Amino acid sequence: MSKVITSRAEDYSAWYNDIVRKAGLADHSAVRGCMVIKPDGFGIWENIKAQLDKMFKETGHVNAYFPLFIPKSFLSKEAEHVEGFAKECAVVTHHRLMNDPNGNGVVVDPSAKLEEELIVRPTSETIIWNTYKDWIKSYRDLPLLINQWANVVRWEMRTRLFLRTAEFLWQEGHTAHATSGEAVTETLTMLDVYAKFAEEYMAMPVIKGVKSANERFAGALDTYTIEALMQDGKALQAGTSHFLGQNFAKAFDVKYLNENQKEEYVWATSWGVSTRLMGGLIMTHSDDQGLVVPPKLAMTQVVIIPIPKPAAAIDEAAEKIMKELKALGISVKYDTDSKKRPGFKFAEYELKGVPVRLGIGNRDLEKGQVEVARRDTQEKSSQPLEGIAEYVLQLLDDIQNNLFNRAKAYRDSHITSVDSMEAFKATLDEKGGFVLAHWDGTTETEKKIKDLTKATLRCIPLDAKEEDGKCVLTGKPSKKRVLFARAY
Repeated sequence: MSKVITSRAEDYSAWYNDIVRKAGLADHSAVRGCMVIKPDGFGIWENIKAQLDKMFKETGHVNAYFPLFIPKSFLSKEAEHVEGFAKECAVVTHHRLMNDPNGNGVVVDPSAKLEEELIVRPTSETIIWNTYKDWIKSYRDLPLLINQWANVVRWEMRTRLFLRTAEFLWQEGHTAHATSGEAVTETLTMLDVYAKFAEEYMAMPVIKGVKSANERFAGALDTYTIEALMQDGKALQAGTSHFLGQNFAKAFDVKYLNENQKEEYVWATSWGVSTRLMGGLIMTHSDDQGLVVPPKLAMTQVVIIPIPKPAAAIDEAAEKIMKELKALGISVKYDTDSKKRPGFKFAEYELKGVPVRLGIGNRDLEKGQVEVARRDTQEKSSQPLEGIAEYVLQLLDDIQNNLFNRAKAYRDSHITSVDSMEAFKATLDEKGGFVLAHWDGTTETEKKIKDLTKATLRCIPLDAKEEDGKCVLTGKPSKKRVLFARAY
């Protein structure tokens, strides 16, 4: 089964595509740039969604849903916002089809032209803030903490499954606050939620930071990010949280009466992660044998395979193990498909990334044991049937921790401080990963560095220490190092 996967060393891009498609996660659709998320892929996304949704609600947020379509005039109200998304918008101009009078199938009915074109949402700030105008009247209505699970469309020309598609699934939080300080606190709180989720559930280490003005979300005063490093040495922006100031409140005239009965504009945030996290999960952990899924997000955490085929005694043992595992909250599958040999099943579940595999045969039962294989290290061992559920519970925890520690060790070994453009370029070309370098703070220098190296300024790390230095390109003074990388 592993022969169907191109090796990472041979062609990393082909390896990624092989895993997405052959592990049954997603496929291309009839619509250019869009994807079909298959059951195995959607199962992981559902687990991502469920955990994040729980974390959002624990921090006081509630879910709502807003329209897919946005009147074109709404996007015109915040100039920087429309400029940032104008080239990616899909536009609805008519509301009806008709049979072609010439018999050439279906055509757009020219009499059904909309009075105002509708934009298929690339993000929902405008439609939501137009709604908030009716919801917010007094300080008693604040803070307003809303999240939406939805799909969005950004008309990408160069697409890759999960990483960059014309339509994708995501969540977007949109909150309103009485003061700037409350809004900034919210922005950083949600950044921490994303970082906690990435590290504790995805087992993907991240660096928290603030984006440069050039990389900031369109319409934001500040954009905060979590940046992860993939196995090919490229960075992935895994989540962003934006402090919007009063820009959208002023654009849509969203005011509230404060406790002194004076009108003030509210302060806003927005934040989101998307199915791009699926790409991050794949590229952080998977290997040349296929997908590797952290146990906390795996749709099936344990698979039991009878050797050589199901039999009454094996079935009885498997049912007992499943009952014990389920009692501990572990998701388990017993594969009784007699049309497939055990060796084929082993390879299939290895390709699909199931964290733990249990093999049970008559000889195992005679010895009172079961064969245990862990996906992360591919190690096998024989363990007593008695107490196997507790053993597996601990093993899943060990796998989760090992995946994080392995990814962190790789990430940490690929963070390099440089003091010259020569070292900057050499590091990217020979080693890859994150480059910590001094920067003079100007957009002009940032763009020149990108032109010279194809590396973008990923963020200014929140834990960056004050340090006198000189910009690697211009030699101008700098007070701290910032993070550069080639990225997805």
